[in-house]
Amino acid sequence: MRNARIVPAALCLIAAMGLTMASQAAVEKTDFGTTADGQRVELYTLTNNNGLQARISTFGAVLVSLKAPDRAGRLANIVLGFDNAEAYEQSNSYYGATIGRYANRIAAGHFTLDGQSYQLPINSGLNTLHGGIKGFHKHLWTAERLLKDSVKLTYVSADGEEGFPGALTLTVIYRLRQDNALSIRYEATTTKPTVINFTNHSYFNLSGNPETPITGETLSINADTYTAVDGNLIPTGEIKPVAGTPFDFRSATVIGARLGAADAQMNITKGYDLNWVLNKPTAGTMTAAAVLSDPVSGRVLLVHTEEPGLQFYSGNIMTSGGPKHPIGLCLETQHFPDSPNHANFPTTVLRPGETFHSETVLLFRTQ
Repeated sequence: MRNARIVPAALCLIAAMGLTMASQAAVEKTDFGTTADGQRVELYTLTNNNGLQARISTFGAVLVSLKAPDRAGRLANIVLGFDNAEAYEQSNSYYGATIGRYANRIAAGHFTLDGQSYQLPINSGLNTLHGGIKGFHKHLWTAERLLKDSVKLTYVSADGEEGFPGALTLTVIYRLRQDNALSIRYEATTTKPTVINFTNHSYFNLSGNPETPITGETLSINADTYTAVDGNLIPTGEIKPVAGTPFDFRSATVIGARLGAADAQMNITKGYDLNWVLNKPTAGTMTAAAVLSDPVSGRVLLVHTEEPGLQFYSGNIMTSGGPKHPIGLCLETQHFPDSPNHANFPTTVLRPGETFHSETVLLFRTQ
């Protein structure tokens, strides 16, 4: 698998954000409960000099909360989550989770690599979703504080875990930067050829109120095409243009404006739940992926990534007041769904001796 090149993102926005030195950057560790088998879970709180705060759990390498200011400087949590590790262990929501070994879907849980066939457990309809029955988000990770702004989490997935070949070592570094950006960096190695796809599965609600539907927020996605899916939400292999479809977010569009659009793909996904093919001049470079904004609070989220794709999921089952009122949305930077079964998609194969690197940056400002 290609080793992504790390490129600084969106530094030109620092001056526009009007940052102030309001507090001292720090990384604090506290208890977050215990797992069902009695293992202690830790919670790491990152705070930058401007008061922006991210909390990360060693259970699932979960982004538990992310507090960002509105246009008046008031901080509020803008991701959905729970208050303790026990709730995350019992939930199937994927709130804030680090997803692996393979994010998104693999058709029928099957792929062939170097002539050998592999069968994964089925956990979503006819397919394998987000790593299988017990993906990386259901395991305890080890953590290490780095400097005053970062925490490094490590998980070693055994050879054969959830049917995947090779012992895989994955590290994820959360860094809360002084330009009000949260960087998420992935690094992975393997003992056997395997397939990988990692993402963060946070549900965003920029209003800061988890009861407020996200349908009034606006979104733009830097993509001219998307990967079409069949009735099982598996890519057909065809890459289609967004032009003339409800999936055209090349300019800022209110999320709720086209949720009920008459479209064959929308009828399958029951809302937005597709992979957009990001516009990239060079594969693996850090580029803009999406901009999400809330007109009421003034909060703006800019997503930059080295990944080739972005799964926009409009939280179709996360609702308040009915299916047309989702309360959280996901912007999952990723390789494409079911890539091991599509030769025309960017490869997700990682081999011994290689190191996979990738970074996604979430940058916050107000308008």
